[in-house]
Order: sequence, then C-alpha cells, then structure tokens
Amino acid sequence: MEHLEGALRAYPWGSRTLLAQLRGTECPSAAPEAELWFGAHPAAPSLVGGRPLDQVIAQDPVAALGERVVAEHGEQLPFLVKLLAADEPLSIQAHPSKEQAAEGFARENALGIPLDDPRRNYKDPNPKPELIIALTPFRALAGFRPPQRTRQLFESLPGIERYAAMFDPQQPGESLRAVFTTLISLPTGLRLELLDEVAASAESLRAGAAEAWMRDAAETFLQLAERYPGDVGALAALMLNVVSLQPGEALFLAAGRPHAYLSGLGVEVMANSDNVLRGGLTSKHVDVPELARVLQFAALEDPEAPRTQSGSTTDFDVPGEYFRVSRHHLGAGEALRADWDGPAVVLCTAGGTAELSPGQAVWIPASDTAANLTAGEAGADLFYVRV
Repeated sequence: MEHLEGALRAYPWGSRTLLAQLRGTECPSAAPEAELWFGAHPAAPSLVGGRPLDQVIAQDPVAALGERVVAEHGEQLPFLVKLLAADEPLSIQAHPSKEQAAEGFARENALGIPLDDPRRNYKDPNPKPELIIALTPFRALAGFRPPQRTRQLFESLPGIERYAAMFDPQQPGESLRAVFTTLISLPTGLRLELLDEVAASAESLRAGAAEAWMRDAAETFLQLAERYPGDVGALAALMLNVVSLQPGEALFLAAGRPHAYLSGLGVEVMANSDNVLRGGLTSKHVDVPELARVLQFAALEDPEAPRTQSGSTTDFDVPGEYFRVSRHHLGAGEALRADWDGPAVVLCTAGGTAELSPGQAVWIPASDTAANLTAGEAGADLFYVRV
C-alpha cells in the first residue's frame, strides 16, 4: 500500500471552494479546481513514490494488477477514480461503448488526428461507463425522460410545443431520436428564435401551478440558457431527467446515456477512459453526428444507482466489468481490510487514517494481499474501488 498523489485538473466549470474545503487547502483556490484524478490514465496519471502509476504498472503488470485482471483487461488499470467539483454545468455529453470506442480511436488514428488535438473525440480505445456518488447536494441531467412526459412538457411551453407531435407513443425510441436530432441540428436563426420563445414561456411555467418536475425543468432551462446564450444544449436539456442527489446517493451512466453534471461535489468512478462526445453547453469541440451515433435513444425512468447497505458499508450495485465500488463509514478504531485479488484504490473523503486525510488516496497493488486502514479518533469515510 502506497500513497497515491492525485492529478489536479483545472477546468473553467470547476469550483474554487469545494475541493479546497475537502482537502483543507487554501480557500478559495487561485483557479477553479474541477477534478482530482486517482489512476493511471496516460493523460494525467497519479504518482506513486514520484513515479507515474502507468509506468509502475508497466514495469510489473502481474504484481500490480494480478493475473486475473491482466487476463481480462490487459496490462492497464481498468478504472479511474476522481473527485469532481462543479460550480457551473458541464457539457451535455455521452460516452461510447467498448466497440464504438475501439472503432472511433482506430479511425481517428488513421486520419492522423493528434491525441491532443481539440477536435479529437476518442482519446483512447476504452468505454466510459461512470458512477457519480454525491458528497454534497448534487444536481445533474441524466438520461432521456420518458417521451410521454417530455411531450407534456413541450405542450406547456409555447414555442417548442410545435415539436410535441413528433412524439409517437408507438415508437418511443425513434421519437426521441427524431426530436433530439431535429433540435440539436437547427440552423442558427431558427435556434436563436426558438430559444427566445422558450425562455419567455419557461418563465411563465416556472412561476405557475405546473407539476414540480415541470417547474424544475423550466428553471434548469433558464439557468442553462442564461449561462450559455444561444447554445442548443439548453434545448436538448429539456428532454433529459433533472436529478437532485443527496449525499450518499448516486447516478450510474452506461454507454450512450446523455448527461450533464450541473453542480456539486462527488466521487466519480469510471472505466479508464477520457472519451467524450459533446452536444452543447461548452466551448469545446462539439460533434453532433458522432454524438447521435453513440446515443441510446431510450428512456431512463430511474437514473439513480441502486445501493445495498450492510452495517457501515454501502455497496453500489452497478453493472459492468471495470470496477466495483463500496463506501465504508468507519468509527474510531474501526478498520477496512482491503483483501482482493486485483488492484485497488482507497480514497478518503472525511475523517482519516494514519495513511489518509480527506482528498487523499492510496494505491494497493494486487501483490499486497492484506492491506488494512484503521480510522482515527474522528472516524473515516473511505471509498474502496477495485476490479
């Protein structure tokens, strides 16, 4: 077990307070702090003993990862752990499946697009299913709302109501595809006119007697339209579930699920990838045709990730082969025994152990078969991530 020095990422949507307060560093920070990466992604590997973790793994993959993980995933760490802090909305985005990522990465390599080119969609050949666990109240857009409810919303918003008839209850998936691709591809003049019309009607809906979820959707649209004037992403957001998480609650986003994190601090665990297809609410590269190609045009009725509580341990019951996540709320003197046949990262978010303070993590290679972390007098909240 060794200390894992995270790689700090400063993006404009980050927070000057959330990560600083968690870590006990200067607050507010000099620049927005958006993400702290704990993993071996080549774009920003964490350090172990001053060495990049991807190089440590490459030196002895079996010792680092174990025979099972090498056989199943090759000589790379399959997951990436992050602390994510958002003061402003992230882009509306989706991530590719394993097959889509491999094909897209090979295609852009063949075209000679450098990995650091801002036009690049595929930074690696990996998928990016992801789990976000709230540490503070956390707001997000997650997955397509059931089309009959979005039709109800559109019919209540003069301007966009003319698109409501495109929702066919007999073809829900095709309806979502047709409406989404129509809105996101509007010519500039029509888009700006529609945004103005919807803004006026959303003001009325927000102040009226509509159902709470509809008022929340109108409020979210208005916030996004003000933050990103003229951006088509605000229209696309009207089709997505608005989700508010309390600390400890989580979202799981499988490949192809559209989403955008709006605000809050959370622990994010994903497959070891940085592949993002964006559709709006950003100044970064937007590739609408490629986004539409990877999207799952199916409603996500309940975006919240299921979890199982057993004493002081919470297991997040998400599908997939790339990671397993549990949260351990330890009292003073209680211990987490990290006994697994593969690699693990343990992240502290409150309290601490002899090895860890909030915002710090340790790397546990597969060869370390009996790592123990014991909570101090204040207890500890630990996230235990393994394959």
